[in-house]
Formats: sequence, structure tokens, C-alpha cells
Amino acid sequence: MRNVPIPVDTARLHFTCVRAPRPRLLNKETGEIKTDKASGQTLYEVTLSVEDQSDRIELVKIGTVGEPLISPGDEVKPVGLVGYVWEISGRWGISYRAASLVSTSADARGDEFA
Repeated sequence: MRNVPIPVDTARLHFTCVRAPRPRLLNKETGEIKTDKASGQTLYEVTLSVEDQSDRIELVKIGTVGEPLISPGDEVKPVGLVGYVWEISGRWGISYRAASLVSTSADARGDEFA
């Protein structure tokens, strides 16, 4: 199966962080951390709730390079979100990756990042 990125239109979706960013493990037994092939930086995984205009809510895990400055409860904007279809041993799914995950909660409070 060819791994083609599918762009995700996030304009009509609302994202909220429900679990703090953590390094993605390549091997749970050894604790080996996954890194980005291009940059060598650590790949982080963040669990977000995603709500659509019909009030349906799903939990998704989104990967991103480098640790995003977000916390549980923050409203988040995924920048450059794409999905990748995967298949292993007859099972399939979609994994998500974003160029970055930006907290929009800080904007609403008037906070600024240094």
C-alpha cells in the first residue's frame, strides 16, 4: 500500500487537548523513542478530542515533531494536519500527523508565548 498523505480540513472542527504530549515509543519493551527520519528530532504524540458541527466527538492521537507547548484542557489548532492510511495483518486505520500543534487557549486569555 502506498503511503500518501491526505490533507485534513480543520476549519469546521474543534480540537481540545485531553492528554499531555509525550514522546512516541518505537518499542514499548525497550522504551526506544521514535524520531523523525528527516530531522532526527523526537516525535511526540498528543491525544485530542475532536468535535464536529454535528456535536460528534472522537478521540484522536496526533503525532508531531518536537514537543508542542500545550496542556490538557487547551484548545488546539493543528497546523498542516494530514492523515495516512495504514494496514497491518488485515487491520487498517488512519494515523494523523501535524506540522505543529498550537494552543489557541492562550489567545483567548490574552497570554503570550515568549
